[in-house]
Amino acid sequence: MPKMRRKADLPTKTCAACGRSFAWRRKWARDWDEVKYCSDRCRSARGRTAAAPAATPRGR
Repeated sequence: MPKMRRKADLPTKTCAACGRSFAWRRKWARDWDEVKYCSDRCRSARGRTAAAPAATPRGR
C-alpha cells in the first residue's frame, strides 16, 4: 500500500472566483491542469459578480 502524503505536501491553486487556496484532490487527478474553482458553488458563481453589494444601515 502506498505511503500517505500530508495535505501540506500536495500541490495547491488559487480559486478564480473567491481567491482562496485549495489543495489537490484525487478526483481531480486527470484534470488538475484545468481545475480553476475550489467548489461547485464557486464554479456556478463564475458568471456573477465577485461579491454582492453590502447592505448599508439606513439612518433615520
